[in-house]
Amino acid sequence: MNSQCRIALFGECMIELRGQMFGTMQQNFGGDTLNTAVYLARLGADGGVKVSYATQLGRDAYSEAMIEAWRKEGIDTRMVRTEEGKMPGLYTIQVDDQGERTFYYWRDMSAAKDYFVDNPSPLEAHIDELDALYYSGISLAVLPESGRERLFAIIEKLRARGGKVFFDNNFRRRLWANDPDVTHWFDRAFANADMAMITLEDNAALYGLDEESALSHAFSLSCDEVVIKRGVDPTMVRVRGFDPVMVPTFKVDKVVDTTGAGDSFAGGYLAARLQGQTPEVAARSGNKIASIVVQHPGAIIPRENMPVFFFG
Repeated sequence: MNSQCRIALFGECMIELRGQMFGTMQQNFGGDTLNTAVYLARLGADGGVKVSYATQLGRDAYSEAMIEAWRKEGIDTRMVRTEEGKMPGLYTIQVDDQGERTFYYWRDMSAAKDYFVDNPSPLEAHIDELDALYYSGISLAVLPESGRERLFAIIEKLRARGGKVFFDNNFRRRLWANDPDVTHWFDRAFANADMAMITLEDNAALYGLDEESALSHAFSLSCDEVVIKRGVDPTMVRVRGFDPVMVPTFKVDKVVDTTGAGDSFAGGYLAARLQGQTPEVAARSGNKIASIVVQHPGAIIPRENMPVFFFG
């Protein structure tokens, strides 16, 4: 991949409340693709990776503060649509003593689901400027069927002129509870992706498979590059025409919060690949940043806690 790249990440970002239930709670924001965008912007800027984020928010104080924070991270926000009367969704996080988290969502009125209601969306208007697009299973889940079709049309247009599409499976069953065609949408996403990032546990849950069968399914995908995240077990990468490689994760003495671990991995992996590093180096870079993120509360760690990043 080229070291110079303009990439957009599409999805939903919500207001986050973290802290003691019915007690003091800290406000922040987060969302899988937004978290990845932040880490990719931080780690890829010096290598010429230009990051845009595409979503819909309101014109309220919370939305305005979120957009300003993204700009400070070096993220281009021209593809953020804002609409009067809309609001971002809301979620709370409860974290146990092992750093595992439980989420509670209020997203029925989330503005992001209406991103493709009007024509054209900012992403559609700017698609010819992009070299790559990244989205996730959650990005698909929050959209109505018409919005998903519009997104796939963008993907087809981008790939037809040589652009790359990266898809993270990030499956949340509760978001698909009323959709009997969930595997249909994921099958289409995999079939139209150049790279698939797969959390093995999510793949097993999505297709009703055991771990071994879920791994075989992931390796069988048509994507040129498949990255398989397996928690603390070594990350696996399969590039078409080469034998799969296994890249160990980094041991952490104390896990504070696993929120954002997979999202930061994706940011670290993409930052390396888009700057011309090998898949093995990219997986090591992704595992490294994820190991740092889980030692801090929240999905997006302060900039001062970022590592002096290097590949290798």
